[in-house]
Amino acid sequence: MKENELILILDFGGQYNQLIARRVRECNVYSEVVPYDISIEKIRERKPKGIIFTGGPASVYGENSPKCPKEIFELGIPILGICYGMQLMVHLLGGNVKKADKREYGTIDVEINNTSLLFETFENKNKFLMSHTDYVEKIPEGFQNIGHTETCPNAAIENQDKKLYGIQFHPEVNNSINGTVVIKNFLYNICKCTGDWTMTSFVDESIKTLKEKIKDKKTLCALSGGVDSSVAAILLNRAIGKNLICIFVDHGLLRKNEADEVERVFKEEYDINLIRVNAKERFLEKLSGVTEPEKKRKIIGEEFIRVFEEESRKIGEVDFLVQGTIYPDVIESGLGKSSVIKSHHNVGGLPEHVNFKQIIEPLRSLFKDEVRKTGLELGMPENLVFRQPFPGPGLAIRIIGEVTDKKLEILKEADSIFREEIANHGLHKSINQYFAILTNLKTVGVMGDERTYDYTIALRAVETTDFMTGIWSKIPYEILEKVSSRIVNEVPNVNRVVYDITSKPPATIEWE
Repeated sequence: MKENELILILDFGGQYNQLIARRVRECNVYSEVVPYDISIEKIRERKPKGIIFTGGPASVYGENSPKCPKEIFELGIPILGICYGMQLMVHLLGGNVKKADKREYGTIDVEINNTSLLFETFENKNKFLMSHTDYVEKIPEGFQNIGHTETCPNAAIENQDKKLYGIQFHPEVNNSINGTVVIKNFLYNICKCTGDWTMTSFVDESIKTLKEKIKDKKTLCALSGGVDSSVAAILLNRAIGKNLICIFVDHGLLRKNEADEVERVFKEEYDINLIRVNAKERFLEKLSGVTEPEKKRKIIGEEFIRVFEEESRKIGEVDFLVQGTIYPDVIESGLGKSSVIKSHHNVGGLPEHVNFKQIIEPLRSLFKDEVRKTGLELGMPENLVFRQPFPGPGLAIRIIGEVTDKKLEILKEADSIFREEIANHGLHKSINQYFAILTNLKTVGVMGDERTYDYTIALRAVETTDFMTGIWSKIPYEILEKVSSRIVNEVPNVNRVVYDITSKPPATIEWE
């Protein structure tokens, strides 16, 4: 694939690190998040146009605080340090970082020098999100102050000659007014990027690369019917046509009527070579007695691969396995320096003894919204491109505790009612993800003058632009009331409905 302009983002463990990557890409420049201790040799090899140091929870004086090699500042590559990244730059270059008397947090007025290339087009005062305990007391030799607040004397600094910049605030979050413009100024004014990262170029280059790599070899695609695997399948179909065989594993963990719909769309509308494997009993048997979510995920992921092995033997020799892995899957599985949030069944390579030579993950570098844009570039219908995100392990991780056939039927019906009412009231486009969870909690209720002791259904609805952060959706009470009434009246063994009002962070979007 043609080499795009690249911005490397060194991950120092901050909560907004993936947002930085998203903001860079929104400016049509490709970015990748890499470990903070990436070697100087690897950086030279990647030839980035610029480097961004992320924030992080550590103090530069901490015994085990993350640090990059000091030689990075001698590469002649522009660097922007954000929050901890700025403090680390100062610390390594001879300045002084000190613990503040009072933590500065929230959207705060920052007085800036708008003659700096970093703040071009800005007013003298702008509101940015601050979140720090340490601050820069003394800047290194060769640097100038280009921003301050009432309590933070060095909120922004620059060394024009070496193209080194530091900001104490977080431009990547929505709370920072025009924060993306700061990032754009760094990319275009300082790194001299031209902006060659677009979904059109991604699709064209991907198809070309896939054709060259696969040629006439048989390729299997793990099709779940979700957005990610669907886009991956159609991208591969465009590249290699009938050499692509899609295996759709109906593990019985999909939403109501979803398996039949997946089969219809891909066979009838796209004429894709699709094999449907009905494996519900097999998966339920493996999951019997299992309550721990990570174990559920690993069982389902392993069983997926085993099903593909068996089906591939029937087909004959198969060289490649395609998966719809996307960038948040990779990040949340802890393949960088960030902690593991949850493992994803399609991340981390092939299990031992697998009978495929190589995995192809054409969407591995994309965020969810970029996957959707890719789908539109491929001519996919909007109802397929914008369908609700759905985890690979399916309803198994929306059932708290053991997964049984009875619980699956309860959740399918409750989830269907919730999604139906959201669509009926026109909220399906403004709410980015919404679903029901069958909790493992039973409570006392009264139905028909009789005491009941049945399950509690939780509802989850989140609004987000990148699925890395999100806020709970303020669904009108009358809609929630109708959903609750329908569920307890129409779904057996449910006598209570609750609504999750937790944002991400601190919670994840899924419960397990």
